[in-house]
Amino acid sequence: MGVNEKIIEKTIYFLAFSAIFILLLITIFIFKEGVPFLFNYGVLKIIFRSSWSPSDQEFGIFAMIIGSIYITLGALIVGIPLGVACAIYLCEFAHKRTRLIIKPTIELLAGIPSVVYGFMGMIVLAPIIRSFLGGSGLSILSASLVLGIMILPTIISISMDSLMALPKTYKEGSIALGATTWQTVIMVLLPAAKSGIIAGIILGLGRAIGETMAVIMIAGNSLKIPVSVLDSTRTMTAGIALEMGYAIGDHRMALFAMAVILFIFILLLNSLVTFIFQKK
Repeated sequence: MGVNEKIIEKTIYFLAFSAIFILLLITIFIFKEGVPFLFNYGVLKIIFRSSWSPSDQEFGIFAMIIGSIYITLGALIVGIPLGVACAIYLCEFAHKRTRLIIKPTIELLAGIPSVVYGFMGMIVLAPIIRSFLGGSGLSILSASLVLGIMILPTIISISMDSLMALPKTYKEGSIALGATTWQTVIMVLLPAAKSGIIAGIILGLGRAIGETMAVIMIAGNSLKIPVSVLDSTRTMTAGIALEMGYAIGDHRMALFAMAVILFIFILLLNSLVTFIFQKK
């Protein structure tokens, strides 16, 4: 190995580990700021109480946890079937010219700022829901639909890459044995591309959980436990974004504690999604 190749190899190693190191520093900072407050105030107290009133030293985030779960699950219910079905259609049924037009268009959707999605949700989607289903329109249902659309480019692109990376012999062998195209997709191609599709779903899940601006605009930001998909709610990310700018003292520490809980919540939800899909 030449000198230049060694320099390139070391540079690549450095860049790879620097990204991990930066992520580690962010994690340490969040836990350093938030964990002491969690234990001082009480882990169960902050998680299972729904009263959030920093001026009264009330830091219960249960309502925001429930709101985050509802909106995230709603986004996955919308995004997973549409995303995987679109990927299957483009890879196996669409004409090549159609695929060359639609795939870049879908990928462009990932570059649209989240505030635009939120604005369209407020102006178009919320009034429709308010007119036909009732409520304020700024609700779990609205936020789930908007986030479901936002995660589609991620799920579609990665699912398509996974399906198109499969050897052609998989499909040819299945067809040669008498299977239809649809049977081949369901019984051969999807199981073979399962790991890539799961990766796309997890990345979409991460965007749905971490999305802030669109959720602030469309979810209603109500600090109460929702009992219906038409109820307004506030997610943990929205709570942190809305209040961190002016929070001081225990209020600021409580927001860092919320960030710690959100961090753990994301890890658990990613693990759960991975477990569910790998069992199938």
